[in-house]
Amino acid sequence: MRDLLLQCAGAAAIAVALIHGILGETKVFPRARIEPERLRTLIRLVWQASTVAWIGGGVLLIAAPWMGSEPARRWIVVTMACVYGLSALANAWATRGRHFGWMALSAVVALAVAGY
Repeated sequence: MRDLLLQCAGAAAIAVALIHGILGETKVFPRARIEPERLRTLIRLVWQASTVAWIGGGVLLIAAPWMGSEPARRWIVVTMACVYGLSALANAWATRGRHFGWMALSAVVALAVAGY
């Protein structure tokens, strides 16, 4: 059961990351006024770097049960719980709790910790 919880956490992490990337490109950046243009490109790339990192974390959470190593599983879960937990706190603080992202990230943390 804990393997399934960990894999659900990974799938949820990937879904959250994809939503993050799509919303950034379709809702945030079309309205943002960032000058100079090269700074706009840099900010967009940093935004998408977090998307890719969250996908990578989701893949690790999905793969952790098959690694056959309890220390690897432990470190993956602890590291990803910290990453997604900090992201959830930052999202809740920055949006004053009005954005669903912090709840989705918190669900990833809860599933990962439950699968620990």
